[in-house]
Amino acid sequence: MNILQKIPRLFIKASKHHACVSRSFYLYSPEPLHPILDKVPKWTTAEEAVEVIESGHRIYIQGGASSPLSLVDAMCAHGEKAKLKDVEVIEAPIQARAPYTDPKYEGIFRPNSFFISASLRNAVAEGRADTIPIFLSEIPLLFRRRLLSLDVALISLSPPDKHGFCSLGPGIDCTRAAVQNAQFIIGLVNKQMPRTFGDGLVHSSHIDILVEADEPLTEIAPTTLSPEILEVARLIADNLVEDGATIQTGIGNLPAAVLHKLQNHKDLGIHSEMFSDSVVDLVECGAITNAKKAIQTGKIVSSFAIGSKRLYDFMDDNSFVAMCDCSFTNNQSVICQNPRVTAINTCLEIDITGQVCSDSLGTYMYSGFGGQIDFIRGAAVSLDGEGKPIIACTSTVHRKNSGNKGVEESRIVTNLKPGAGVVTTRAHVHYIVTEYGIAYLFGKNLRQRAYELIKVAHPNHRETLEKAAYERLKCMPSP
Repeated sequence: MNILQKIPRLFIKASKHHACVSRSFYLYSPEPLHPILDKVPKWTTAEEAVEVIESGHRIYIQGGASSPLSLVDAMCAHGEKAKLKDVEVIEAPIQARAPYTDPKYEGIFRPNSFFISASLRNAVAEGRADTIPIFLSEIPLLFRRRLLSLDVALISLSPPDKHGFCSLGPGIDCTRAAVQNAQFIIGLVNKQMPRTFGDGLVHSSHIDILVEADEPLTEIAPTTLSPEILEVARLIADNLVEDGATIQTGIGNLPAAVLHKLQNHKDLGIHSEMFSDSVVDLVECGAITNAKKAIQTGKIVSSFAIGSKRLYDFMDDNSFVAMCDCSFTNNQSVICQNPRVTAINTCLEIDITGQVCSDSLGTYMYSGFGGQIDFIRGAAVSLDGEGKPIIACTSTVHRKNSGNKGVEESRIVTNLKPGAGVVTTRAHVHYIVTEYGIAYLFGKNLRQRAYELIKVAHPNHRETLEKAAYERLKCMPSP
């Protein structure tokens, strides 16, 4: 054995306050499950831990329910006190609370997110933050190929077990790749963090500093479902979801409503980028067995979860759930192997040719790509030929206009708003569902697509859409 291979990872990079590990991963394995001999993390306070952060550093913050809020607050206080400059904050896909986006931190922190959640929209719109358009499945590549080198990662962990193993809880997504590639890792050991199985297990020897905490996880409150959303959900559940299907849903009211309508289905499986409380309901009523799945048969597979405490209690120490790296959960070649893959995602706007805008309202950046294309494509190329890629939305949306008065806009439009981005192309689209019906677009020409989409538009907008479609296509929409 080479002498270098005998050397454990040592503290060889000095910073102002702490020794810092140069993460070569002891030359023979980047696997965070592998214990590192003769290395133990230091236990300290959040305030002392974040003192390793210096001007110009790139910081990764775990997101969603697993966001290490105490460390984030300490980082913000340290940035202000130490007069730091140009610290880039790389966000995981969902951040429920992001205090570093406050205008007072401009020049100290520059957020850079893979998905624009509500906490970041104003900062992006005002030019104080950035967003990276990317498929969820490919985010880990940015770290693994060193396209985004990480100086420090702030993560949350369950308490170590007797062997020193911790869990990343309900937030694996791209965090595992961040742990593998960050130069310095600070872990918030939260007594309330559920211990999950899958790719989220990390040996504590890979962590440089541990901070003890006892704080509740971020929760999202249940929302009232409108009659329109419930009707969209009914149409999907009654017509498109079959027994034995493998389900993927995005985040939001509509996917939750669809799951609520599936309680009389049998042998459903879950292979999704995320899930929430509605999946727990389906497990408890016996609708989800995962028995028919080809990939990790018998298990719910996901990369992150966010919901209520009930959800986190369900996940804790539950072998029925496998939380995995998003490069696996969202890999099209993996997704397509499951039976009857039914991918249910939402959007902001659809034009009459089938172009789907999901990340922006005109030039106003609203969200991101997430896993929509990963699963829309995975369902479309299902090996059994029974996959169903579904884009679902209500036919209208209430938005404020320039006079700050409410106006009902059609989600189905002749042309997307100027500056709007296409997330799902017209070639990717198969099913579009509104409360007025199901439009099947796969294999149809532009004239036929316009006809199908106008049929599921709100009646108040159909005549206008038909006239505008004629102007655009130079022929009448028809079957």
